[in-house]
Amino acid sequence: MELVNAASAIAAELARRKAPESAIVCRELAETLSATTDLHEAALSDLIGVVDRTREVQRWGYPSTRSWLRSRLGMRESRAKERLTLACHRNRVPQTTARWTAGELSYDYVATIAAAVTRLGDTECQVAEEALLSLADQGFSAGKVATFGRRIREVIAERDGTEQPDADSRRGYERSWIDSTRSLDGDRYIKGWLNAEDAAIWDGTLGPLAKPTGTDDPRDLSERTAAALTSVLSGGHRTTKVTVICDLDTLTGGEVPARLTDGTPIPAAQARRIALTAGVSPLLLGTGNHPLYLGHRARFATAPQRQVLETLYSTCAVHGCEVPGTLCEVDHVHGWALGSPTDIDQLALCCGWHNRYKHTNPSRIHITTDTNGRHTYRVLAPPGTAATVRPPPWLQAA
Repeated sequence: MELVNAASAIAAELARRKAPESAIVCRELAETLSATTDLHEAALSDLIGVVDRTREVQRWGYPSTRSWLRSRLGMRESRAKERLTLACHRNRVPQTTARWTAGELSYDYVATIAAAVTRLGDTECQVAEEALLSLADQGFSAGKVATFGRRIREVIAERDGTEQPDADSRRGYERSWIDSTRSLDGDRYIKGWLNAEDAAIWDGTLGPLAKPTGTDDPRDLSERTAAALTSVLSGGHRTTKVTVICDLDTLTGGEVPARLTDGTPIPAAQARRIALTAGVSPLLLGTGNHPLYLGHRARFATAPQRQVLETLYSTCAVHGCEVPGTLCEVDHVHGWALGSPTDIDQLALCCGWHNRYKHTNPSRIHITTDTNGRHTYRVLAPPGTAATVRPPPWLQAA
């Protein structure tokens, strides 16, 4: 802790200093500081590895270590994935790690080698590490080593004289196929191929559901596609719709803008054009044609209730969670089993992971309600740890 605090203080002071006027001095300092940063990355990788192995972040309400890296440490998705891969596989490449911690190998080389051995067996991993380290010693750039790393299976097969056509080539490309491998912790790795006919069905079904939910949607295409596939498998795509919220005055000629569930404004004239070609149904916060207050006799929310909730929650009710509300589950704020009624003001939208987390850790969730009736869940720090945890300076300022 003393070393980390000292490194933090030195880095803060260094960041405030202006660079020297001499370009020669700046070049020398940049090279030294870059090597120092690589050593800092080595220490950070070891820390992340311990956090991931112990699943510590789940005690803090994060569904995964990668989510913690993105949300708490402010990393972009690609960097969070790279650092997590390195943290998980650094022990499988002992020569690389030893040279890294000794300051003899840069972070980029180490990250490249770790990524290349991710799905290799222990024997293949050792051969791959030696081959890639040899390329680095010969002066190949990290980018060139990465290119060799992507073909590492073919390199190993050729070296051992066991080169065979890869599984994809043996299977052929006329018929569609999907491989699915389940990990020990319940995750699943999926790989496959779709022929032209099945690909058209894929694009037609998942394409519309995989579009960004707005300009602030942080997910990349791969994450949105996975969410769309899950929605289809769960049957949620059958209720896919666009909800336009507007006043009665807007429909009858007023100029007050309407809005979508994510807050995007819609001109009044456009809202009236949509109403001419779409069904119009009132959302009543009470009894009526579509009962929204069901009491405790019914556990599951109705379609009209969910429609109302999607107007209130653009994302999961947990503060900081970015899962779109349209892909969330309906949650009883105070727990249906504990007597919470299935009434609209006692419901919220919560992603599947946080819904289960809230059920198993009720004392760790603090719930507040604003004047619009929207509930916000905040995950509390584990008992006895709040005083020892310091968020990054940029997060403290926020």
